[in-house]
Amino acid sequence: MKTSQRVSDLRVMSADQLQDEILRLKKEQFNLRFQRATGQLENVGRVREVRRDIARIKTIQRSKLIAAAKG
Repeated sequence: MKTSQRVSDLRVMSADQLQDEILRLKKEQFNLRFQRATGQLENVGRVREVRRDIARIKTIQRSKLIAAAKG
């Protein structure tokens, strides 16, 4: 349920907002990888969540691009 709400929030964002969100998540992903390498990572599930969030945003960006090309 949380994911579907997140997806609906992402769908109403503009292309620039989506790109900013990807940038923010990639920075977080880098920090999480760094924490995991140094043994300081407490929430290991967050790595998976961030990776999937990035994929969701890229999917939404692609669908918007295809929709814009069609009509």
